[in-house]
Amino acid sequence: MKMVTGVFSSATDAHRALQALRSNGFPEDKLTLLSPGDAPKDVEEVPVNASEQPGMGKAIGAVVGAVGGLSGGTLLMTALLPGVGLITVAGLLGAAIVGAAGAGVGAAAGESLENAMTDGLPEDEIFVYEDALRRGRTVMIAAAEGSSTADRVGEILKIHGAESIDDARQQWWTGLRSAEQEHYSASASGQSLADDEKFFRLGFESALHARNRCREFDAASGEMNSKLEGLKNQHPDARVEELFTRGYQRGREYYQRLCDHDKAA
Repeated sequence: MKMVTGVFSSATDAHRALQALRSNGFPEDKLTLLSPGDAPKDVEEVPVNASEQPGMGKAIGAVVGAVGGLSGGTLLMTALLPGVGLITVAGLLGAAIVGAAGAGVGAAAGESLENAMTDGLPEDEIFVYEDALRRGRTVMIAAAEGSSTADRVGEILKIHGAESIDDARQQWWTGLRSAEQEHYSASASGQSLADDEKFFRLGFESALHARNRCREFDAASGEMNSKLEGLKNQHPDARVEELFTRGYQRGREYYQRLCDHDKAA
């Protein structure tokens, strides 16, 4: 399973892309939409299926019905995402994503996700989704079977105005870079971030990985060892560990600031 992600500045464009995917035979149960804010008020609420665990709807505020072109019993829920705020999630993979990002989705929902379509869950991209949602954008994730299907989905998303996940990630970093450069120069005796950016950024992003959030570097270092060793072997003359560790700490501080701002609001 290969995840294809598109970031839309317009919710209308996102729904048009969704309709185009449906018209091309892409299965709805492989599509997920993440949107900022509360769910539409005109969504038709229907009873939870008998096959679902008792209390699931109550636990996550889920409604089963039609939303933005998604139909056929698509899971729709709202979630309070740390550092982001209230978002609307359509699609079961979306529930897994917000759960991995730290949103409480309820015990019954958590149990139901054990059998969800979570192969290839993009935990290393979740922070990019969050940045897009903070800026009022809509994120679509499609779980494609095989590279050819993934390429076709990517083209459809692009035609309808989607920004790729790689472009969205670069925009996120570009928005942070000036502040990080200033902090880096102040804390590293005037050294330029430009000279050390590659490994610093890798550490920064690693701190935002869904499995590492709020963890001190020492607590996560066991999972980092193979990554660091690989980087050291590839770049034996670089200060890999020092820069990666410094970036990791700044990533933790960045995420904490987002969460603190969210609490203050």
